[in-house]
Amino acid sequence: MTRSFLTRPLLAAMLAASTPPAGAQQSTGIRYADVPEAAYSVVAEIRAKPGKEAALREATLPLVALVRSDPKNLVYFFQEDREAPGHFVFYEIFATKEDFEAHNAMPYVKAWFEKLPDLAEGGVKVTRMQVLGQRRP
Repeated sequence: MTRSFLTRPLLAAMLAASTPPAGAQQSTGIRYADVPEAAYSVVAEIRAKPGKEAALREATLPLVALVRSDPKNLVYFFQEDREAPGHFVFYEIFATKEDFEAHNAMPYVKAWFEKLPDLAEGGVKVTRMQVLGQRRP
């Protein structure tokens, strides 16, 4: 007789943990399946000049709503390193490279770039990424 490693109480606990709690709302944002296989992804990093951390943060936060409202933007996160305040990382996904380039040509993005010489050390380091694992069976 083969014995299962999962006891009934353990199995019940695992199933309960994988079930969303009552009242949980379904996400209305982008779903992984909605990201096309050929999506254009960018990771960008910027570091504030000493003493300019808050100013760079404040200058950048309005971009979040503006970029997310662009129908060609699929994902946009603005993040700050918890252990190194003033080190910011953007994670962005657009359907195509052309959509990303159009994003960079937006007046609000250009205005943000114009502020950087006073706020940031060395500009923005951009790494262009390829989204993997999007193939559907």
